[in-house]
Amino acid sequence: MTKTDKLKEYYVDRDVSWMYFNYRILQEAEKEYVPLLERLSFLGIYSNNLDEFFRVRVASLNRIVESEDLTKKMRQNVKKSIKTISALTEKYNQEYTAAISQVFKELEQHNIRLLNETQLNNEQKTWLRDFYYDKLNGSTNPIWLNELKDFSTLEDNRIYLMVETIEVGEKKPKYAIIKVPDKIYGRFIKIPSSEGFDNIMYLDDVIRYCLPIIFIGFNKSEFRAYSFKFTKDAEMEVDNDADYGMMERIALGVSSRKHGEALRVIYDREMPRVLQKKIKAHLNIKELDTTLSSERYQNHKDLMNFPDCGHTDLRYPQWKQVMKPEFMSEDSILDLIREKDRFIHVPYHSFNGYIRLLREAALKPEVKEIKTTLYRLAKDSKVVEALICAARNGKKVTAVVELLARFDEESNIMWSKRMQEEGVNVIFGVEGLKVHSKLLYIKDRRGDIACVGTGNFHEGNAKTYTDYMMMTARQSIVSEVAKVFHFIERPFQQVRFNQLLVSPNAMKRRILRMLDIEIKNAQQGKEAWLKMKINHITDPDVVVKLYEASRAGVKIDIVIRGNCSLIPGIPGVSDNIKAIGLIDRYLEHSRILIFCNGGRNKYYIGSADWMPRNLLNRIEVMAPVFDDDLKADLMRTIDLGLADTANGRIVDGYGKNELQSGPYMRSQEEIRKDIASPPAPPPQGGE
Repeated sequence: MTKTDKLKEYYVDRDVSWMYFNYRILQEAEKEYVPLLERLSFLGIYSNNLDEFFRVRVASLNRIVESEDLTKKMRQNVKKSIKTISALTEKYNQEYTAAISQVFKELEQHNIRLLNETQLNNEQKTWLRDFYYDKLNGSTNPIWLNELKDFSTLEDNRIYLMVETIEVGEKKPKYAIIKVPDKIYGRFIKIPSSEGFDNIMYLDDVIRYCLPIIFIGFNKSEFRAYSFKFTKDAEMEVDNDADYGMMERIALGVSSRKHGEALRVIYDREMPRVLQKKIKAHLNIKELDTTLSSERYQNHKDLMNFPDCGHTDLRYPQWKQVMKPEFMSEDSILDLIREKDRFIHVPYHSFNGYIRLLREAALKPEVKEIKTTLYRLAKDSKVVEALICAARNGKKVTAVVELLARFDEESNIMWSKRMQEEGVNVIFGVEGLKVHSKLLYIKDRRGDIACVGTGNFHEGNAKTYTDYMMMTARQSIVSEVAKVFHFIERPFQQVRFNQLLVSPNAMKRRILRMLDIEIKNAQQGKEAWLKMKINHITDPDVVVKLYEASRAGVKIDIVIRGNCSLIPGIPGVSDNIKAIGLIDRYLEHSRILIFCNGGRNKYYIGSADWMPRNLLNRIEVMAPVFDDDLKADLMRTIDLGLADTANGRIVDGYGKNELQSGPYMRSQEEIRKDIASPPAPPPQGGE
């Protein structure tokens, strides 16, 4: 066995490492000093993440197992991963249930409590009857179970009540299914206060109380209701050979989701076994699918929207976004960018700085053309409105829209049609390659400008995701950003990039080459290190190269949010690698690379994680950073993340996720303080 083969053994399965990441979110919800409603929000995020993970990743694993092209060893490895995921899901679910119970107990100390259908006073009962006739009547439509051959037509990731009805004097029950209409009324209903408490009910329990009214007209019956939910395979069945345009094929694929096979079911553990069997049979649950008995309530993603009842003190204090002075200046922002590179770091800085740039470009007569990539779009997108304004003002506007941005396809299709109607040239990327890069190109008679971002040009994301946007007029970068758009429009032409790292062109090869330089320098006794901030590291070749670098003496420091297939700290293999998982109020999303490069540090920011899909199967861009102010900011962001003791957890490859020790330091708080209170400028003249 070669050294490389040996190093490949130190690899954490991508999906198992994802479970460790999601567990870090659960651990945030268990912290006593995190505000209670924020803890509920983390619990909601954990649940929502898990739903998507099963719909996408576990679904893929199940399809892989069924493939006839697998070797016996490959099939065994995939089955092992599925079983590990199921075991971790069960383990974490117990901890998750306890965390929810604890948070609601503590909420009662702040006079917020949950009531169920058995705990109501007369006023509340009257209120609920009125609520049913005023709101719920017509939205709760039972379907008899014996009329459903299977559940393939039912919407997944919704809450259903399996209702058992037994007429008085009869022994044989009847069963009906009711979909909880939470998308219409919300999951939590605020009912009349009592005993000094703000009272909240799950909509599930409101329906339980109203069952005699829902089944009015039948003989007097006793009712029991048990909740369940299931998750379907979300892989879209897009027929690439069909005679449709790209947009029509994606739209058909979105529609096909509802027919995906079920691969996880969660049900109330009080549900009688006969009902459990009926549900599993109707869902065609297989051996490797996940089945979980749970508490009375599922779909905890709704906890992200739990009503605060006016208790704003139970949330994080608001951090006001800062508008950088240059974006408020009366001077042209285009001219200011031509003088010096500019940047914003959202959500600490306001995304309106980027909107200012777009709007000015839309109005200035000197601007002749605007091109941009759009991966996800906000519901009320100011970005799109600015592009439409530019098109109306006679600019040539091109928007590269990624229709395969998972779970945002419908929104992207809607905006694409609107832009096309307004004269924007909409391109749907390159078939077989997701366009994940975050780019803007402005062609201006006075000098072209480009923006390279680490995250989506999306107002909503910019309030909760940490991302950088670099705006530059440096010709060496701007000309290559223009070449990326040329590549997207004509993907079969050879394009070479000198400054930008571009996937699938040569990004992976150049990253490995820069790591080789660090290895060579370390072997020669020179300073050699890599600092980086990234979402995911799973590419096997990159993992092996990082191990080689560690063995050579290269110091590698990583701030990571999600999947990490590395195992830091293995003696003789990865003892020079430190990885810190960071979860906090903002979703860490920026990708930053800093190579020592023999003392001539190289800085990059961009859209790519170190996963095979990003390095080989997507159009991604990482851009070099030359501006000293931005370099200092990037270095500080990474160093603060590495030193974070409030939320920084040690990534060890085994999912322990232990917090770093040391004096309290919360990196997001420190960054926010610096931006909210910038240092005073040095005195001018005198002594």
